[in-house]
Parts: sequence; C-alpha cells; structure tokens
Amino acid sequence: MRVALLVTCINDAMFPDTGKAVVRLLSRLGVDVEFPSGQTCCAQPMVNTGYLDEAIPVVRSFVDAFADYDAIVAPSGSCAGSVRHQHGIVARRSGDDGLEMAVAETSARVYELSEFLVDVLGVTDVGAYFPHAVTYHPTCHSLRMLDVGDRPLRLLRAVRGLRLTDLPAAEECCGFGGTFAVKNADTSVAMGADKVRHVRETGAEVLVAGDNSCLLHIGGMLSRQRSGVRVLHLAEVLASTEER
Repeated sequence: MRVALLVTCINDAMFPDTGKAVVRLLSRLGVDVEFPSGQTCCAQPMVNTGYLDEAIPVVRSFVDAFADYDAIVAPSGSCAGSVRHQHGIVARRSGDDGLEMAVAETSARVYELSEFLVDVLGVTDVGAYFPHAVTYHPTCHSLRMLDVGDRPLRLLRAVRGLRLTDLPAAEECCGFGGTFAVKNADTSVAMGADKVRHVRETGAEVLVAGDNSCLLHIGGMLSRQRSGVRVLHLAEVLASTEER
C-alpha cells in the first residue's frame, strides 16, 4: 500500500513537528510514508470564503499530486474534511467531467490520522508512552464533517502512562473557524474563553486535539492566561515513546 502524507499548510508553515510525528508514528507501525513534493493547499480557505472558481486549479493540483497513492493521511480533520466534502463541489462547478472523476477517486482515499490508524491499520495501541494528565478537544470538522467519533479517545486511552480526563462541553466549538476568527473576532474570543475555562477545569497538563488550527487559538489564550497548560497535536502524543 502506497501511503502519502498530506501535511497541510498550517503544519508545514507553523507546526512542522506534527508532520514529522506522523512519519515517525506510521514508520513505527510498519508503514512507509511518502511526501509528494507537488502538494500545496487543499483549497479550503478559498472555498470557505466563496472563491470557488479560484479553487479549481488548486483542486486540480491536489488530485495530480496524490493520484498514485492508495491512502492519503492528514493530521487535520479540517483539511481532510475539505477534500472529502468540498472538492466535489468545486469539481462540479468547473464543468470538467474528468476533474469530477479524479476528485471522486482521490477524495475517497483521504483519511484523518485517527481514521487511518483505527480503520485502515486496525490498531488502537500504537506503542506510545506519555505520562501526563491529558484532556481532548474534538475539533468541529473531525466531529461534524468526518464523524471520527471516539477514535482519538480510543487511541489516547491505550497510551501508557497517560491519564485522560473528560473535557466539559467538549463538543462546543473553540471559536477559531479559520477566517471566522478574523471576521468575527469578538465572538471568536468569547467562544475561546469558554473553551479555555473548561480546559482549566479539568486540571490537565496537556490539551490534545487533531487540528493545530484549533490548538493555535486555544493555546494562545491559555498562554496569555499563564495557565501552565500546554497544547499538543494527537500525532505528537501518539509518536511519543519517552517522557518529555
């Protein structure tokens, strides 16, 4: 099985350790991961802001970059959700039957990380060790677009040394939402404040999520409050084999 890493723009630019963690994790599980150098943005920012025509060449680039792979793994529910649900909309708008067909084939092979681990590889215990008190935030796209359910929690519960605490009101949005945080800053901050309050109520040392975009928003607020709570992507916890 040929497996590709869809690293995503935010990870490539701001959180490279997450992409490296995915490679370490999958390699430990016997999966040879390739990184298609032709990959660029998944086109989600353009689609979400209404620039569907401008998204067409980006979607073309995506299917070209990932055409030859059996599985495409993304450490992001947001970007995986975009490929699986938005690329078809863009392709239909293009009027290009060939692009529609290519998108249908490619998007069906895209998996959010926890989906790939649990559903494709059939594992929940990935051999990780992370001796810390953790709480988990289910991000909106993973929860609502992809329906990943309890897959991330099953993976976290199998990590040796990890103490998992339920997050109150876990399914509430953190308020980031990409451009939403820019266009509706006051509302975004208010939603983020609610999320941060709930995180601090758990007494956890580490907040874990599957999207660094959400962790950027929540983590910034936790840092400004000097809460002592750090944020970490799910991939980095699952790749961990020693205390940090």
